[in-house]
Amino acid sequence: MDISQVFRLKRKKLATAKQKKIITLFNNLFSSGFHLVEIISFLGRSALLEKDYVAQMHQGLSQGKSFSEMMNSLGFSSAIVTQLSLAEVHGNLHLSLGKIEEYLDNLAKVKKKLIEVATYPLILLGFLLLIMLGLRNYLLPQLDSSNIATQIIGNLPQIFLGLVLVCALSLILALTFYKRSSKMRVFSMLARIPFLGIFVQTYLTAYYAREWGNMISQGMELTQIFQIMQEQGSQLFKEIGQELAQALQNGREFSQTIATYPFFKKELSLIIEYGEVKSKLGSELEIYAEKTWEAFFTRVNRTMNLVQPLVFIFVALIIVLLYAAMLMPMYQNMEVNF
Repeated sequence: MDISQVFRLKRKKLATAKQKKIITLFNNLFSSGFHLVEIISFLGRSALLEKDYVAQMHQGLSQGKSFSEMMNSLGFSSAIVTQLSLAEVHGNLHLSLGKIEEYLDNLAKVKKKLIEVATYPLILLGFLLLIMLGLRNYLLPQLDSSNIATQIIGNLPQIFLGLVLVCALSLILALTFYKRSSKMRVFSMLARIPFLGIFVQTYLTAYYAREWGNMISQGMELTQIFQIMQEQGSQLFKEIGQELAQALQNGREFSQTIATYPFFKKELSLIIEYGEVKSKLGSELEIYAEKTWEAFFTRVNRTMNLVQPLVFIFVALIIVLLYAAMLMPMYQNMEVNF
């Protein structure tokens, strides 16, 4: 069964922590010499995993599904399923599980940091919005409306709600555009957006460099790799595979084609060209991918540490406006009396 057919089934995505737990279990058991049937049987007896998941795995075995197809039926993300599917092709599943486990661990840390960064400021903003609504209805009508701070506070709830509606509408339109458009076109556009583009480039470069490095290290030819890419469920993976295969047939070098893609870092084409000259393309890509993953998660953590103070500064400015709206009319009255 082609794995691309499995991707068409809409299933509830597992949480990152649950995906990491399952991958860790399989990685540890594969390391201990268990094969797939023994692992699923062991998980059923040991109660290390919920019975529903084990039952789905048993059903997958009875239907002749591969490991990646079973993980997809459990609700793993398409990125993880694609990596597992490729690992089954190049035969280094254990190594891939270790790298996936590390990736999910870093991803879980980033999500935890994001929740920490966003939760407290969002709660503060919620309380401030309620306070502003109360001030607008009860206090501001009694104050001087010519006060700039009073005017801002009076209109701030509408401005805030308007921004929320605009963001929600923009998100809906963006998702619609993403679903209907070529994925290569979408990511090419995202890669050109200031600030966001570097994250897109770093992530995709690390992801594809690692997968290409793994397959090339296993002795696979580029024609085989591009054919395998076209058989995957990820639409972006498929589109890139089709273009690379066509370019190879037209006599273009692998590195030259990669250099034309704006969603890859420029260094990737240079690494490919250098690796081909030295006949060490697989190992060069694997090393480069590891360094790029480190750079990606380091950049994400730095951004999180930068965003939190900016959010608190914004909240502080709103609080200052609240005090200004209440105190400025009092000072103006005092000046008039004197």
